[in-house]
Amino acid sequence: MATLNDIGVAAAINILTAFAFLLAFAILRIQPVNDRVYFPKWYLKGLRSSPLANGGAFASKFVNFDWKSYIRFLNWMPAALQMPEPELIHHAGLDSVVYLRIYLLGLKIFVPIAILAFTVMIPVNWTNNTLEHSGLTYSDVDKLSISNIPIGSNRFWTHLVMAYTFTFWTCYVLKREYEIVAAMRLHFLASEQRRPDQFTVLVRNVPPDPHESVTELVQHFFLVNHPDHYLSHRTGFLGLWGNRVDAIDFYTSKAERLSRDISSEREEVTNNPKSIMPAAFVSFKTRWGAAVCAQTQQSRNPTVWLTEWAPEPRDVYWENLAIPFVYLTIRRLIVAVAFFFLTFFFVIPIAIVQSLANIESIEKAFPFLRPIIEVKFIKSLIQGFLPGIALKIFLMFLPTILMIMSKFEGFISLSSLERRSASRYYIFQFVNVFLGSIITGTAFQQLNNFIHQSTNQIPRTIGVSIPMKATFFITFIMVDGWAGVAGEILRLKPLIIYHLKNFFLVKTEKDREEAMDPGTIGFNTGEPQIQLYFLLGLVYAVVTPILLPFMIVFFGFAYVVYRHQIINVYNQEYESAAAFWPDVHVRIIVALIVSQLLLMGLLSTKGASQSTPLLITLPVLTICFHRFCKGRYEPAFVRYPLQEAMMKDTLERAKEANLNLKGFLQNAYIHPVFKSADDNGSDSDNDITTGEWEQEPTLVATKRTSKRFTPLPSKDGGSLLPSDEVKDERSKP
Repeated sequence: MATLNDIGVAAAINILTAFAFLLAFAILRIQPVNDRVYFPKWYLKGLRSSPLANGGAFASKFVNFDWKSYIRFLNWMPAALQMPEPELIHHAGLDSVVYLRIYLLGLKIFVPIAILAFTVMIPVNWTNNTLEHSGLTYSDVDKLSISNIPIGSNRFWTHLVMAYTFTFWTCYVLKREYEIVAAMRLHFLASEQRRPDQFTVLVRNVPPDPHESVTELVQHFFLVNHPDHYLSHRTGFLGLWGNRVDAIDFYTSKAERLSRDISSEREEVTNNPKSIMPAAFVSFKTRWGAAVCAQTQQSRNPTVWLTEWAPEPRDVYWENLAIPFVYLTIRRLIVAVAFFFLTFFFVIPIAIVQSLANIESIEKAFPFLRPIIEVKFIKSLIQGFLPGIALKIFLMFLPTILMIMSKFEGFISLSSLERRSASRYYIFQFVNVFLGSIITGTAFQQLNNFIHQSTNQIPRTIGVSIPMKATFFITFIMVDGWAGVAGEILRLKPLIIYHLKNFFLVKTEKDREEAMDPGTIGFNTGEPQIQLYFLLGLVYAVVTPILLPFMIVFFGFAYVVYRHQIINVYNQEYESAAAFWPDVHVRIIVALIVSQLLLMGLLSTKGASQSTPLLITLPVLTICFHRFCKGRYEPAFVRYPLQEAMMKDTLERAKEANLNLKGFLQNAYIHPVFKSADDNGSDSDNDITTGEWEQEPTLVATKRTSKRFTPLPSKDGGSLLPSDEVKDERSKP
C-alpha cells in the first residue's frame, strides 16, 4: 500500500517528467525546422510562412541561434491565456472553446470544495486513532480519510453536512455553466455566417417504390408535403471510387488520362440506380422550413421518411448513410453485447494492475522476491508509479476499439461517433478503472482479513478499505494528468513522423502540408477522461480530501496546455455548436449521485445508520435538479427554435434580397469523391434567383404507370396533380 513517502517519490518522478517534457517542448518549438509541427493550425489558415524559406545563413534556417528566446522558454503559457474568448471562438470554433470550459468547470467546483475540506474535514479525520487499533493494513494517507473515524462517532455529522454543502455547490456551478453554454450556443447559431446545414435535413430510410427512383420519390414526397419550402435534394451514393493524382508537370498526360477515366467511372456510378442510397440531403428555401421538417414526423409509419438535422458537410460519415432502420437495431444489439464482454473481461488486467499496487500480497505469494522489493526506492517506485503507468498502457488501445464499435452501429456524423464512443469510454472507465480498482484492490489489501474474519464483518472491512484506494488514484492522476498532459504538448510522435515523411516522401509543398499532423482535441477520449477526474473528486471529497489538490493541479495545467494546442495546433474537423454539453452535464450528475450512494453505504458500515434518511434525500434532490436542467436548457442543444430561425431568415432576406441560395447549397452535400467533378460541371443552376423559386409550380411530377392515383396524363407519361388533388384521389375507393 502506498505511503506518503511512496506518493512523494511518485510526485517527484512525475513532476520531473513533466518538467523535462515542457523544457524539451520549449526548445523544440522555437527551432525553424519544427515550425510546422508546433504551429500547423496557422499554416492551414494561411497565416504563417515557413522560416526555412527566409533568407540568412543556411544553419539559421534549421536552428535558432537567438539565445534570448531560450531564456523566455515559458512565454507560451501567458500567450496561451491572452486570446479573449470571442476571438478564440472565431479562431477555433465554439466546440473547442466549450471543451476548454470543462477544465474551468473542474476548477470552479473543486477549488472551493478543497479549501473547505482542508479547513474542516482533514482536522476531523486526523484527530483520531481508529486505524491504529483496527488491525487493518493502512498508511499515513489513510489517517486523513473517513476510515480513521471510530464507528458510531458523532463526527460523521460533519461529513453529512459537508456532503450537502458540496452537492449544493456543485449543482449551483453546473446550473450556471449550463445556462452560459446554452446562451453561447444560441448566440453562435444566431450570429454565425450562413451554413448549408442550417437549410438542410437528412432523410433516411426512404421507402422503395416500384414506379419511381429514389431521387424522383424524394422530390415527389417533399413537393407534396413541403410545397412552399422545399428547394432541392442530393441523394447519396454507395462506396468510394477514383484515385488521387498529383498534377506534376512531366506527368501531365498521364494525369489527364486518369482524370478522364475517373470522370467516366463517376458518371457511370451516378447513373446506376443500384448505387443510390435510400437517403437524401433535402434543402429548403428557409431555415424555418428546415427546422419544421427536421423536428416533425413525416408519415404515418414512423420507421420511414426519418428526418433529422443534417450534420455540417465536414461532419458527414458517408459510409453509414444507407444502413436500413431494422439493421440499425440489430447492429446496436450486437455492439451492446460485445461491449458488455469487453468490459467484463478487462477486469483481468485491472486485477494485475492492482496487484502491483499491493506488493505485500505479492511478497506472501512469492517470498523469494522480498529482498528486491523491500529496497526502499524500488518499493516506492513500484507502489507509487508503476500502477498508474500500467493502467495507462492497458487503456491505450481502447479508444480505437470503441470507435470501431460506434461506426458499426451506424451513426451518420463524426460528432455523433465521437459522442457515442465517449459515452462508452466513460462507462468502461467507471466499471473497470473506478469500481474494478476499488473491488480488486480491496480484495488484495485485506485478503488476510477476508479469510480469517466472520462473514458478517466483511462489509465493514470493505467500507473501511474503499477510502484507502485514494492512494492508487492519486498516483494515476499524477501519471495521466501531470506527465500525460505535458507529453501532449511535446507532440513527440507527430514530430518524429513529420521529419520522417519530410525526409523520405516530401517532394512538393502540398506533400509537406499533408505531412503535418495537427490532430484534434479527441473528444471521444479526452472528455470521458476528464469525467473520471470529476468522479474521483466528487467521491473522495468527503471520504479522502487529500486527493483534491492533485486534481486541481491537473485541471489548471490541462487548461493552459489545451488552450495552447487549440490556438496553435489542433485542426477542427467539424463544428457541432457545443452539442455535446448535455452529455458533459449528465455525467457529472451521475458522478455526484454515485458519490452520494457510496457515502451512504460507507456510513452504514460505520454505525451511522441514523444519517441514512438524510443521505437518501441527496440523490432525490440531485435527480430533481437534473430534470429541471434537462427541461430548461437541453432543448437548446437538440432543437432549433422556430423563432430564431424566422428572425435569421427575415434578417437575411432584408440584407440579401436576391440571394442565390440554390447555388450556395447545390454542391454542399455530395460525396467527396464526386465533388471535384461537380465543381467543374455546369453552373446553370447558379443563375436561378429567389424570385424564380417562388414561381415554381406546385404540381407534382410522377412517373407511376398505375392510373388509380394519377388519372390525368402528363408530358412525362405520368401525371401532374396539385397536392390537394392527390389527397382527394387517394381517399376515393
